[in-house]
Amino acid sequence: MVRQGVGFAALDASGYLPAMTETAAVVRLTSGDTAPDFTLPDADGNEVSLSSYRGRRVVVYFYPAASTPGCTKQACDFRDNLALLDDAGIDVLGISPDKPAKLAKFRDNEKLTFPLLSDPERAVLAAYGAYGEKTLYGKKTLGVIRSTFVLDPDGKIEKALYNVKATGHVAKIIRDLGLAG
Repeated sequence: MVRQGVGFAALDASGYLPAMTETAAVVRLTSGDTAPDFTLPDADGNEVSLSSYRGRRVVVYFYPAASTPGCTKQACDFRDNLALLDDAGIDVLGISPDKPAKLAKFRDNEKLTFPLLSDPERAVLAAYGAYGEKTLYGKKTLGVIRSTFVLDPDGKIEKALYNVKATGHVAKIIRDLGLAG
């Protein structure tokens, strides 16, 4: 089980993980892999464990920052399609490095009705390969890699999608899962 901070480097003074070294392995999960379990606080500070969702399919998506334009669009797309996903037996969990208080404000402002989980130490993000080197505006940086995973009822990965776009992403998942009618 991945818990905040276990097995990962400490944050530097700016609140970010130190630069990755050549020996740091970048995780890339694929279909058929067992999804790393985790327990993280939600927007209200209550612990949420992935294992409590066994028996249902789950979409776990990772996003860089609450209340930013792209992340808001993506979260609202999930919100607007939640009934369709729920009818198909699919739950949604959103994970970012934001603290619970910021997530609560985001949830309330956007009327989000699915759990937003806080991973400020980026341990779960790293376990899923959703944190690492990326190119932003032509510059290489470390950060959240917008990623989405569809898990089956047994906790195996059905789909692992890295570097997804915020806009149109939810519609694509719905089409890929055969839920669009």
